[in-house]
Amino acid sequence: MGCHTECSKNTGNGYMIEILQYDFMRHALSAGLMASVICGIMGALVVVNRIVFLSGGIAHAAYGGIGLAFYLGWPYFPVTIGFSLTAAAVMASVSLKEKHRADTIIGVIWALGMACGIVLLDLTPGYNVDLMSYLFGSLLTVSVSDLCIMFTAAALIAGLVTFFYKDLLALSYDEEFARIRGVPVRTLYFMMVCMLGVTIVMVIQVVGLILVIALLTIPPFIVEKYVKSLFGMMAVSFFLGTVFTISGLWLSYAYNITSGASIILVAGSVFLVTQLIDALIRIKFAGLFGRSR
Repeated sequence: MGCHTECSKNTGNGYMIEILQYDFMRHALSAGLMASVICGIMGALVVVNRIVFLSGGIAHAAYGGIGLAFYLGWPYFPVTIGFSLTAAAVMASVSLKEKHRADTIIGVIWALGMACGIVLLDLTPGYNVDLMSYLFGSLLTVSVSDLCIMFTAAALIAGLVTFFYKDLLALSYDEEFARIRGVPVRTLYFMMVCMLGVTIVMVIQVVGLILVIALLTIPPFIVEKYVKSLFGMMAVSFFLGTVFTISGLWLSYAYNITSGASIILVAGSVFLVTQLIDALIRIKFAGLFGRSR
């Protein structure tokens, strides 16, 4: 929801220094920055390994975990992470064993996860949780305990990627070369997909189920053409994610709009501008080359 649902705003006074007076805005900014770290790291791996559709499958299957958590009355994070890891492991296995049918099977798991979540929420007695907060994010309701969980996940993912960086680099760009080098490709791929499952559950809290893939993929896709290393792609993606998060929160506060959607609107707008600039540059160079001939 927009910031005006939490606080009043003086006309013409929408600077970040003002909104940071509120605890929930500081929590929101902290959660957004940690999501930017996670998405910068994992988003680069998602784009380079071309597993965006698999990411979408995990994200939508995670809704089944949300429904299960509310149906059982258990904590949201551990149940949803457990459910998402199970779905991620199944999808990883399918994508390795049945590559020619992977999209179809992942699509089925995607749909089943969503359906299970909806049915379980329907069956939950006295269910009154705002569905929109899970579809489009509830960044302004992030608690201190949520921040602790996100920080732990961000530290774990950053640590694993740092430790296995060379192997992940080999896997991402040349799987056969990775096998020749003795990299445990299958194990590493499962680990990467499971980290992706954890990432998605963390980021759902920030931008929601519908928009999580955008935050994962837009920053690394923008920078892919301009950097020469996987590490550079991760670093610049983190920077862009931070800019998008801060800008989106400011817009949410200034115009009373949903914070998660505003973050993605900023990211999508920058993406479209960069695509337009690239197209104009190609046209210009094509024209110069044509005239030189």
